[in-house]
Amino acid sequence: MKQYNILFLCTHNSARSVLGEALASTHQSGLFVGYSAGSTPGTAVNPFARELALEMGYDENKLRSKSWDEYGLPDAPKMDFIVTVCDNAAGEVCPVWPGNPATAHWGFPDPSQVQGSDEEKRKAFKDVMIGLKKRIELLASMPLDKLDSMSLKEIHTKA
Repeated sequence: MKQYNILFLCTHNSARSVLGEALASTHQSGLFVGYSAGSTPGTAVNPFARELALEMGYDENKLRSKSWDEYGLPDAPKMDFIVTVCDNAAGEVCPVWPGNPATAHWGFPDPSQVQGSDEEKRKAFKDVMIGLKKRIELLASMPLDKLDSMSLKEIHTKA
């Protein structure tokens, strides 16, 4: 079975994109290898994102904020899909990705900006996780070998 590489991008690569990476990599279909990166990565993964990723069974050693420059290197994995999950990253000039991957923007509010109790913050992260999970489920149900950018973008409106 072919696996598809999917890169989730966000400015700081500490919350939404990390959740996307973990969700794709742990998806029950086994269709995806998730990656994440940011244009200006933070110094660490948000603790709430880390907690949820670990609950999914994601490898703790892979949880780190990374620059999207890593995925433009010659020895980097070739991406099949690139998904921005924050409005800032969607508006930035992204690197040229080899192989002409399908691209889309699946925007979510930044859960790390939520003020309040830990439970309110945790809920904001879970809401993003649920939204991403719905979109990944839709993606898994599509003919992946024929998917183009337009189809990938439509997933956001269907979820």
